[in-house]
Amino acid sequence: MAFVLDPRLEAETLFAVSLPICDVRVMNDARYAWLIGVPRLAGATEWHDLHAQARMQTFAEVMALSHIVSATEGVEKVNIGALGNIVRQFHVHIIGRKPSDPAWPGPVWGHSPAQPYETGAADALIQAVKRLLPWT
Repeated sequence: MAFVLDPRLEAETLFAVSLPICDVRVMNDARYAWLIGVPRLAGATEWHDLHAQARMQTFAEVMALSHIVSATEGVEKVNIGALGNIVRQFHVHIIGRKPSDPAWPGPVWGHSPAQPYETGAADALIQAVKRLLPWT
């Protein structure tokens, strides 16, 4: 079985870069510094579905992404989650939170409709990802 990105992730995110195991995507919601790591492993829905080496590499990539999100202007807290209740394909959210964001201090999911980036506005975050990751 070949890896295919879930259609909902495809529709709601912007591609940033491919790392050794994860594709990094930006959630198309300009209110948050929000990255998503998606391991390119067909059929994976849970952390325990990843073999040991893939699990360790995914964790390393998520940690690197969390440092980038943490360094984003105004971010005071980084939330990391792999929920999968709606999109079952295994993916990890790395979300920069600010006391001024509309969902603070609650979760971002289901709070309010996304506010998509205007054309080119996500480029700064995408370029930071490409510039700061050790694998790119």
